[in-house]
Amino acid sequence: MQQSVCLVDDDSDLRKAMKQTLELAGLSVTDFPGAADALAVLGPDFGGIVISDIRMPGIDGLTLFRRVAGFDPDLPVILVTGHGDIPMAVQALKDGVYDFIPKPFAADRLVQSARRALEKRRLVMENRALKRAAETAGESLPLIGQTPVMERLRQTLRHIADTDVDVLVAGETGSGKEVVATLLHNWSRRRDGNFVALNCGALPETVIESELFGHEQGAFTGALKKRIGRIEHASGGTLFLDEIEAMPPATQVKMLRVLEAREITPLGTNVVRPVDIRVIAAAKIDLGDPAQRGDFREDLYFRLNVVTLSIPPLRERRDDIPLLFSHFLTRAAERFKRDVPDISPAVRHHLMSHSWPGNVRELSHFAERVALGVEGPLGQATASPTASAAALPERLERYEAEILKEALRAQRGDVKATIEVLGIPRKTFYDKLQRHGINRADYAERPASEKPGR
Repeated sequence: MQQSVCLVDDDSDLRKAMKQTLELAGLSVTDFPGAADALAVLGPDFGGIVISDIRMPGIDGLTLFRRVAGFDPDLPVILVTGHGDIPMAVQALKDGVYDFIPKPFAADRLVQSARRALEKRRLVMENRALKRAAETAGESLPLIGQTPVMERLRQTLRHIADTDVDVLVAGETGSGKEVVATLLHNWSRRRDGNFVALNCGALPETVIESELFGHEQGAFTGALKKRIGRIEHASGGTLFLDEIEAMPPATQVKMLRVLEAREITPLGTNVVRPVDIRVIAAAKIDLGDPAQRGDFREDLYFRLNVVTLSIPPLRERRDDIPLLFSHFLTRAAERFKRDVPDISPAVRHHLMSHSWPGNVRELSHFAERVALGVEGPLGQATASPTASAAALPERLERYEAEILKEALRAQRGDVKATIEVLGIPRKTFYDKLQRHGINRADYAERPASEKPGR
């Protein structure tokens, strides 16, 4: 939406001079000789601002402001005043007028005020657009967005949802793999059946087969009664197997049989039971890469890989981040019974500059902290009131330290990459680390052999 200035003044010479000043500064201006003409084109969807003289015949500037505030209190109005109007203008500021400019004024005073007001209006209009889009997004979150990759993903989902084909969903942690599986189920003819989800990495090997295939009474110690397994419970619906790369090898063999024959044999019986299921599996690694696949069976991978859907990480679709954040912020504010805060420039900068390794899940948690008012501009908890009131040099030092930490986190401790991002010499980088007491090794990615559980 192109922003413009609605300029209102009954003095044609002064109006012409102000219009010329604003246009020379690169601003778009539409001028009117009276408030009635201006009100005919103004409304809540007007993306610009209003600059008006106060003393005008008919509808004066203050009345114009009140009319504008009546249909959109967030539309900035700047009033131009004569010397005798200053007390009146001060009261108008308290009532919500954005700014007042006393005559005579320098050209730069008018231009700077207009630019600040236009920036405020731009943020207001963007926030409104994001909130409207989030409200209409519905169940497809976090798959909403206007980036080409997300449009293709939604089109593919719609295309294959009713085909009953098994699907492999690939994506990083927190990217929305279960959302994809849920949409495939809800958009298919199986929507009236059960959607049964199982995280293969959350169950010990001794339990997962019973969970999947079920068992008869007495099948093993502790099997006190018959149990219907997840696969059979999903018959007529959809079975979602998350983190399938963590499925034990012995269970993989039996799962391959299920996929090929659509039948199961519960533990403790030789009776074969047919099942009518669609299987959607998700992995956070590339199962097509033998180095990453490890002991995951190649034949099971190929059997699952009829259709593979890849969910891009947030860092590869940054233009969608503000829309997702707006949705999560609105949802969090409703849950916490708070007013929805506007997205400030500092938060907006963090949204677009952070690497979001936790993807949509991390973004959702960030939105919750912003809604609660405990989030600073760099993704850290807001300092205490005492700390916030610190002297400027101390606050700048803290700000610089957070920038260094954020860059190290984003580059996983890689010195060369971090220096390139920050745009500073290597010696300066190390001097700053020492001054702020930051240990680069704390942000370096550890070898797999050193990670917990190895």
